[in-house]
Amino acid sequence: MAEVAEKVEFLLRGAVEEQGMELVYVQYLAQQRSPLLRVYIDKPGGVTLEDCQTVSRQASVLLDVENLISDRYLLEVSSPGLDRPLFQVEDYLRFSGREIRLTTREKIDSRRRFTGFIQDLSDGVVQLSCQDKTYRIPFGMIAKAYLVYRFADSFRK
Repeated sequence: MAEVAEKVEFLLRGAVEEQGMELVYVQYLAQQRSPLLRVYIDKPGGVTLEDCQTVSRQASVLLDVENLISDRYLLEVSSPGLDRPLFQVEDYLRFSGREIRLTTREKIDSRRRFTGFIQDLSDGVVQLSCQDKTYRIPFGMIAKAYLVYRFADSFRK
């Protein structure tokens, strides 16, 4: 499955970048009925419905020509959203200083869930500053991570 996603990412990256957008991540999920190909795109100021439609049309044509997925599949093109998932090392570097929620594959100091600020990522280790202390989390142990989006205090009464 990862191999399909990598091939699709390689195929689509140039087309997405030509549109002034970033190809954030490609995910291929083999499901019982139809496999799901999920493509996350982003751009400064956010992604519009038109952006998703444009990339979806281009992706459909490119995927049909290259025939990377032989079975019927569902194609979903979307923005990563306000709580953007972090997938690659570059994401952690780009969002250094931002607050994230992170889950590890195995326990670190008796816990798997962390909420804190990215301090650094070097030598394959994320330094995450939480309320109580700074944790050193090997990148390979991260199961999933998302940016934390907090509405401004002005919205509270």
